[in-house]
Amino acid sequence: MTPSQRPSLPDKGNLWRTDQLNAHGLNSRAIQLLLRRGKLVRLRYGCYIRAALWEKQSAWIRSTQLIYAHAHGTLTTSAGDFVYSHTSAARLHRLFLWNVDDLIHILLRVRPSSERLGKDVRGHTRPFDETDIVTIGNLRVTSLERTVVDCAMLLSYKQALVLMDHALRLGADRAQMQAMADALDGRRGIRNLRKALVNADPRSESAGETLCRELISRLKLPMPEPQVEVQSRAGRHRLDFAWREAKVALEFDGKAKYFDFKPTAEVIFQERRREKALSEDGWRFVRVEWKHLFREQQFKNRVLNALRRQTSLPPSRSPERAPVAETLGRASTVPASWRRGEPYGRSAVVTPITKSTTLSTTAGVTRSSGALNSMPRAKGTKAKRLST
Repeated sequence: MTPSQRPSLPDKGNLWRTDQLNAHGLNSRAIQLLLRRGKLVRLRYGCYIRAALWEKQSAWIRSTQLIYAHAHGTLTTSAGDFVYSHTSAARLHRLFLWNVDDLIHILLRVRPSSERLGKDVRGHTRPFDETDIVTIGNLRVTSLERTVVDCAMLLSYKQALVLMDHALRLGADRAQMQAMADALDGRRGIRNLRKALVNADPRSESAGETLCRELISRLKLPMPEPQVEVQSRAGRHRLDFAWREAKVALEFDGKAKYFDFKPTAEVIFQERRREKALSEDGWRFVRVEWKHLFREQQFKNRVLNALRRQTSLPPSRSPERAPVAETLGRASTVPASWRRGEPYGRSAVVTPITKSTTLSTTAGVTRSSGALNSMPRAKGTKAKRLST
């Protein structure tokens, strides 16, 4: 490049190391000029991406792109001497994550200095062997079960529950994770792991549904049944949550529900058409958005008001109405399953999606329905910065 020429990026490729840009004729001054002109974005020390591509990517894809940037910058391959772990492995497995930072997590045999790893990397040294490792997109990554266990011991309970629900839905082995938990007795974070294992439900289809269920349980509201199929004049429908006896449905309206699969106008039209048909059959809807999950008293009042309006109790109350009635402040006979915290009864059968079906998806950087790092967080909070 001569002094009179304006620096330009290579025609091929989108991700480069400094030495690759130098080989194209771009010195440090030219690289700085491209950064200032908005043509280039620095992802981490010594690694850059084409700005036009970066600007088009969603938050979830950007978070995953940072992992590939780390691998590209360190010349990592499947034969590398470390393994991507924790939330980095979760992203590569395409698991739901909520309110999590973009730090790179790696598993090593020996802990190096933080200066060697870099400010954006966290190293972990819990023992592992080859049975704990899988390969995704030429990167060595902890297995699905090991990833969930590691994350659950690092994250908060709600974050761990979101991850656990989705992992079970993808076919993770609960018994294997329980065996791992038993071997980690006394370790930091083991309580969150055990609690998440007990309360996880693979029927949750999004992080929002998981957090709704956790909030309903914590507020001691009657527990609804998830993924309830009902019939109306418009056809057969599936509700996120439902109190069948009271004919109250709770629907979580997250952005992904409307923007990931079909044109927004069409999805919303079908949603309203379904709601109108079910309302004619006596159903009442409580619609929940992200912001409502952080207004807990308001959330509780909305649910209780809907149940009160829908529940008409005669002097001699029928047994099936009792669970709702009890929460509304009336003395009644409550079925044993409700007192034990078994809202769906012992006979409920859950058939998770098999791992082989879901994990066959492209392991590279692609758009996913699990793109959850763009989800709203609690007002006034930042993404939790994970420490070792």
